[in-house]
Amino acid sequence: MKTDTIFYRLFQSFPSIFFELINQPPETADTYQFSSVEVKQLAFRIDGVFLPKSNPSSPIYFVEVQFQPDKKFYSRLFTEIFLYLDRSELTNNWRGAVVYPSRSLDVGETERYIELLTSGRVSRIYLDELDSAAEQSIGIGTVKLVIEPQSGAATKARELINLAKQQIADEITQREFLELIETIIVYKFPLKSREEIEQMLGLSELKQTKVYQEAKQEGKLEAIPFMLTLGATVEQIADALKLDVELVRLVAAKAKPNQEQSRE
Repeated sequence: MKTDTIFYRLFQSFPSIFFELINQPPETADTYQFSSVEVKQLAFRIDGVFLPKSNPSSPIYFVEVQFQPDKKFYSRLFTEIFLYLDRSELTNNWRGAVVYPSRSLDVGETERYIELLTSGRVSRIYLDELDSAAEQSIGIGTVKLVIEPQSGAATKARELINLAKQQIADEITQREFLELIETIIVYKFPLKSREEIEQMLGLSELKQTKVYQEAKQEGKLEAIPFMLTLGATVEQIADALKLDVELVRLVAAKAKPNQEQSRE
């Protein structure tokens, strides 16, 4: 499974899950912006960085997802962090978090970094040791789905889908959550078709409902202005989002004045 991709999408769409993992209030995510960053010159890429939106007293959070044994992992991690801090204009303090599927993969050499690892600056999260009690959030449940064996993955996914329908009122957010769960299952069952996955999860009928289709359409339309800022053409956007070219052109025309105003 492409775990880096899954976790990037998860933290980007639902940043509150990260703060739940490190035992912080989920609402903390409202004051942060998540992205993946590259430390130039040495071409290091940090899986994820949560940057404070405005508060100089809030720490920068660095997060790495490590699903392979690597004895030099901590050497690379702290090199990346300190290079980023050296090149950043931000003066905020920092914290780190490493996500492992299990403690057995935490094999990095720590002797030279033990003070950092025991200072409270770095949290090491082992997914198989997270509390699986019934009251656990659907966010944590979705993270645990990443390491769920194939034999129980479909059942767990259906449970999460039912919880999402009950607990997430916003239709667009609910759709994003369901699509994230579906993506995890697609990676777990690479030989199954998208139609078979939808049937397995009971999503086939849901995706045909008017509410789901309208929410999906709205989500696509919201992506158009961002894709324009990345330099994509109207035709490329229409092809990527499977939308009518004229509809994309209409949304682009409405978005253009706002983009020009923001640059002034």
